[in-house]
Amino acid sequence: MSSLQYFDDVATQWDKMRTDFFSEAVRIKAIQTANVKPGHIAADIGAGTGFITEGLIKYGVQVMAIDQSQKMLNVLQQKFGSRGNISIHQGESQNLPLEDQSVDFAFANMYLHHVENPPLSIKEISRILKPGGKLIITDLDLHDFDFLLKEHNDRWPGFERESIKEWLLNAGFTAVNVDCVNQRCKASSSGGLKHADISIFIASGVK
Repeated sequence: MSSLQYFDDVATQWDKMRTDFFSEAVRIKAIQTANVKPGHIAADIGAGTGFITEGLIKYGVQVMAIDQSQKMLNVLQQKFGSRGNISIHQGESQNLPLEDQSVDFAFANMYLHHVENPPLSIKEISRILKPGGKLIITDLDLHDFDFLLKEHNDRWPGFERESIKEWLLNAGFTAVNVDCVNQRCKASSSGGLKHADISIFIASGVK
């Protein structure tokens, strides 16, 4: 099963599944780290059903929500589409459907461990950021819970923080920082025999 098919299949259940994995504290930390203001333009990359988008629109931010799964975006549209400060875009990690230097902020929450080539995806995110724009990544630290790769179609078992820092620097970001969110991602295998408990990092950099 591809990552796209997996997310298409779980789109209508994703909001409930997500609450079991991690809390709103991850969103709060990401948005506080970005220091967004009303009128800013932000890309929510791998937006899913709108976890990060929901927080951003409360700050008066114009959100461009991007995901590979149209079914996930359909749920997002149903939840927030009536608001005038959201645009929805279907697109792939290495070919984001936004123009060069078009956003002030880019958020990628639990996104990198699903993409084929994380360093190239980070460079593609840099392309759409304005000079001085900021990237915020929240994702899983390196782990050995193999059932997540099989059951949730994760491509990567989390990441070493030094690798994230290196990829951001290589993509031209400055003021790079990688730290702990002080939250954990928890999941159980389909049979309930294995249980994952993984720390979550937050990385940021300025273009």
